[in-house]
Amino acid sequence: MTAFDLATTSTIAPVDASPAPKPPLRVRRSPLVPPGFSRCGLLSWREQSGVLHIAHPFDERSISDAVVVDGLVALVEAGLLTGQAQFESAAMGIIRTSAGTPDEAWSAFYDNSLRELRTGASAFAPVHERAQSLIVGRTVLEVGSCFGFFALACAVDGLNVSACDISPGAVSLLSRAAHRLGLPVVASIGDATALPYPADSADTVTLIHLLEHLDPAAAHTAIGEALRVARRRVVIGVPFEDEPSPHFGHLVRLTEDDLYDWARAVPHTGAEIVVDHGGWLVLTPGS
Repeated sequence: MTAFDLATTSTIAPVDASPAPKPPLRVRRSPLVPPGFSRCGLLSWREQSGVLHIAHPFDERSISDAVVVDGLVALVEAGLLTGQAQFESAAMGIIRTSAGTPDEAWSAFYDNSLRELRTGASAFAPVHERAQSLIVGRTVLEVGSCFGFFALACAVDGLNVSACDISPGAVSLLSRAAHRLGLPVVASIGDATALPYPADSADTVTLIHLLEHLDPAAAHTAIGEALRVARRRVVIGVPFEDEPSPHFGHLVRLTEDDLYDWARAVPHTGAEIVVDHGGWLVLTPGS
């Protein structure tokens, strides 16, 4: 996700750390703050009859991953949204109401998000830039692809790209976006802990902002699977957070020590650790 999903969750399972029941959501587009609503960052809101109403100003020119995440994080910090399921429900409502039809909305969302990542306007752009700089070879598999922005960017660079995600909805969105953009990305449903790919079938396998969604045992298994599939390199990127973000579905707080622990726990012929907008572990497959 970059960070969130819909009925398309790119994480292994929804996480909801909220102890209290959450009100249902209603989302609408409104260029101005509607009467009775309170402004909160990029969005406005009111709670009425047990329903949380959210209004947003985004249209086909402005809808993107970055603005949706920024807007919703402000609501989280204000205590208005709690947990991954509610965060994702609000995100989906914003995206789908940003244009006249769902297809128009998703097309605009993809086009604007990719442009922001490519130009550096998105806060997530340095993560993509670092990940792309670590790729070796011509074939890439992105594991836990979510919306697939990274896979699409690699395809734009001329790489032969596969992508997998545990969510059928995420895979469908990525497949439709790749087809519309004329990019050769092959997206499949797949679990990071049991990848549906043969051994040594991709030059580089990436796990970018995925392992924080897994418990320690599953993370270890996912790294082993990536090493099985990769011929030349495995690239792992994780955020460093003070606390795991439940609205993003993060299960564990990761630090540089975890990168060293992972490197010691799996067979490889080389490991490099980099700290840059989070942490990076680069592994060379081999016994």
